[in-house]
Amino acid sequence: LDISYETVRRWFLKFGGPIARNLRKTRPTPSDYWHLDEMVIVIRGKRHWLWRAIDNEGEVLDFLVQPKRNARAALKLIRKLLKKQGWSPTRIVTDKLKSYHVAIRTLGLTVEHIDNKRANNRAENSHQPVRRRERKMQKFKSPGSAQKFLNIQSATYNTFYFQRHLLTRTSFKLYRSEAFEVWECASTAA
Repeated sequence: LDISYETVRRWFLKFGGPIARNLRKTRPTPSDYWHLDEMVIVIRGKRHWLWRAIDNEGEVLDFLVQPKRNARAALKLIRKLLKKQGWSPTRIVTDKLKSYHVAIRTLGLTVEHIDNKRANNRAENSHQPVRRRERKMQKFKSPGSAQKFLNIQSATYNTFYFQRHLLTRTSFKLYRSEAFEVWECASTAA
């Protein structure tokens, strides 16, 4: 069986979105503590910002690729999150970027907002898998392709990532086999 990289790319474009949607349906409800952060990514020599939201257990909630790092982009991310989740969190943890304050105030959210530099380590550490994939892919080619790739990457990350240091070997094997069953159901339904 000889498969080219172009075949894999076509499969990804055709089946990636449906598989990601099916994987997200199987995920439990995320916690009501959200961590928001942004990281710079370079697309065709220009800086773009990847805005990410995770819950306090490390589950990737959503992300957004934007050309600017301003209040409008923060507002767009939070609106997208509220629409997708269907409810408002009790606590939002961010870094000291003032755009988050403006966005939360604009939406009229009555949540506890923590903007301590070190309180957002959960979100800062969650950038590492994205950075590794970005390096292996030799950067993203366009904002759209980054958005598509990160859609499936975050869904599979949520399904297969376990905090190994907190699990016994038996528990880890059990969770891993359950994750593969979920993957099989999601990919056959796509």
